[in-house]
Amino acid sequence: MAKEEQLRQVLDCGIVAVVRSPDSQQLVEVVRALADGGVSVVEITMTVPGALDVLREVRKALGNRVLLGAGTVLDPETARAALLAGAEYIVAPTVNLEVIRLCQRYDKLVMPGAFTPTEILGAWEAGADIVKVFPADVVGPAFFKALRGPLPHIRLMPTGGVDLATAAAFLKTGACCLGVGGQLVEPQAVAQRNFDRIRELARQYVAVVKQARA
Repeated sequence: MAKEEQLRQVLDCGIVAVVRSPDSQQLVEVVRALADGGVSVVEITMTVPGALDVLREVRKALGNRVLLGAGTVLDPETARAALLAGAEYIVAPTVNLEVIRLCQRYDKLVMPGAFTPTEILGAWEAGADIVKVFPADVVGPAFFKALRGPLPHIRLMPTGGVDLATAAAFLKTGACCLGVGGQLVEPQAVAQRNFDRIRELARQYVAVVKQARA
């Protein structure tokens, strides 16, 4: 799939599910549950034990059912390893210009994390496809509304503080999509292998996105 098509999938889905867990054993089934619930864009964080193996396993098990990415990527070496393991996009909590350049070299989506208007603009001008605003719970939806004035051309994804109560507000104030972690991939549900719970939460988030965009 071309990079432009992958970006369209992220924007159409509206949700990037952030999978972060101290146990990697059941994460293929977690991703399957997300896909069954309609969330087709998933990020495996590099803090997961054996994250590169998880990427390979998810890619093998689910193929093109999900657009699979790697998150919490702090350096270009990790980014390249993740791409070789099957990741199709890279998400970072910070702006690392070398990570952005590497993704551009391989024609892959990159979503660096930024917080201030200066950082956000710098990330965009460096080549970010989407700028992850993190931690978004510190600033809330009002921050996104304020940024739309001077920076209407930048695609922004709030991460941190996005839940079923705040998702619609973030979208209506200018977010192009939402990064959702523990509020969607609930640690307790993962630990208990309660995939039905994760599937149902995915459906609820998909419904909120559709309603907010209607």
